[in-house]
Amino acid sequence: MTILYHYLIFFASGLICTLIFNRLLINFSASLGIRNKNDITVRWSNQSKPSLGGISLFLSFLGFIILYLFLNPSINLFSQVDFTGLFAAASLAFMMGIFDDVYNTRPLIKLSIQICCGLIFSYTGSMIEMTTYPLLNITITTLWVVLLMNALNLLDNMDGITGITTIFILIACFSLNLLLGIDSNQLWNVMLLSVIGSLIGFLVFNVPPAKLFMGDSGSQYLGLIVAFFSIKFIFGAGSIANAIPLWQVILGLIVCCSAPLIDTFTVIFNRLKRKSSPFIGGKDHTTHHLVYKGYSEKKVFYCFTLIGLISALFTFLLFWQARSTMNWFSFLALAWFLFAFYFLYKNTLIKSQKK
Repeated sequence: MTILYHYLIFFASGLICTLIFNRLLINFSASLGIRNKNDITVRWSNQSKPSLGGISLFLSFLGFIILYLFLNPSINLFSQVDFTGLFAAASLAFMMGIFDDVYNTRPLIKLSIQICCGLIFSYTGSMIEMTTYPLLNITITTLWVVLLMNALNLLDNMDGITGITTIFILIACFSLNLLLGIDSNQLWNVMLLSVIGSLIGFLVFNVPPAKLFMGDSGSQYLGLIVAFFSIKFIFGAGSIANAIPLWQVILGLIVCCSAPLIDTFTVIFNRLKRKSSPFIGGKDHTTHHLVYKGYSEKKVFYCFTLIGLISALFTFLLFWQARSTMNWFSFLALAWFLFAFYFLYKNTLIKSQKK
C-alpha cells in the first residue's frame, strides 16, 4: 500500500466518521446536549443547539485507532509511550469537557485536569526541551498545554472559528513533518490527516449558521491535540534540525497559533483592564468585536479562515528557509503576526471607546 493511498484512507475515514456521527447525534439531540438554554448572555448564538460535536470528534479519534490497528496488525500502538501519553491525555481532556458541558465545572478543577494533561505529556516523552533543566522543561510544557487548551476553548465562541483555526494549525504541523522529516513514524502523519478530515466533517454542521456546537468536550480535546503536535513538530523542528535558532522556532510557533493566542491575550488583557474576571465568559472576543464593527458571522468565519491560511503558510516558509543565512520569511512572518494582532485587537479598543 503506497503512502499516498494510506494518507487518503485515513483522511477519508476521519471525514466520513464525523459526518455519520454528527448526523446521528443531531437526530437524537432533541433534549440532549442542548446549549444556550440558560447561558445566552455568555454564548454568542441566541438559539439552543446541541453541543455534541466534541463527541463525534473523539469517536472519530477512536475510529482512527481501530482502523490503524486493523491495517497494521503487527503494530502494538500502546507499546509506544508517546502515543499512550497522547491517548490518556486526550481521553482525560475529553471527559473533563463532557463534565463541563453537563455540570459547568469549576475553573480550578478544569485547570487541575489541564495540568495533569501537561504532566502526562512530559512523562511520556512529549516535552518541550528548551533548557538543560528537566523540571523547567516540564513546567514550560505544562504551561503550553494549559495555554492552548484554554485558548481554543475561549476561541470557541462563534460558529466554525475553532474548527477552521485548528485545521490550519494541524496542516502546518503535517507540512513541517514532511518538509523536515522530524518524525519518520507514519503514525503521526496519518493521525493528523484523520483529525483534519474529522474537522472538515464537523465543519459541515458547524459553519454559520451552525446546526450544532462542539462544546467544551470538543474544544478541550482539540486544544490537547494542537498542543501535542505543536510540541512534536514545531518545537521538535528545533531539536531535529538544530541549526534552526530557538527564537525562530518560538516565532514559528506563535505565528502558527496566531488566532487563538491573539484572541486569548486580547480577552484577558481587556478584562483585567476593566477589573473584571478573565474566567467569566462574555461577548467580548475578537470575533464578537468584528460583528460589532459590521461583519456578518460568515464574514468573520472567512476572516479567520484567511488568518489561519496565511499563518500556516508563513510557518511553513519560515522553517523552509530557517537554515539560510538571511531568512527573510522570519521578518515577514513577524510582520504578519503583528498585522493580525493589530487588526484584531484595535477593534476591541474602538468598541471600548464607544462605550
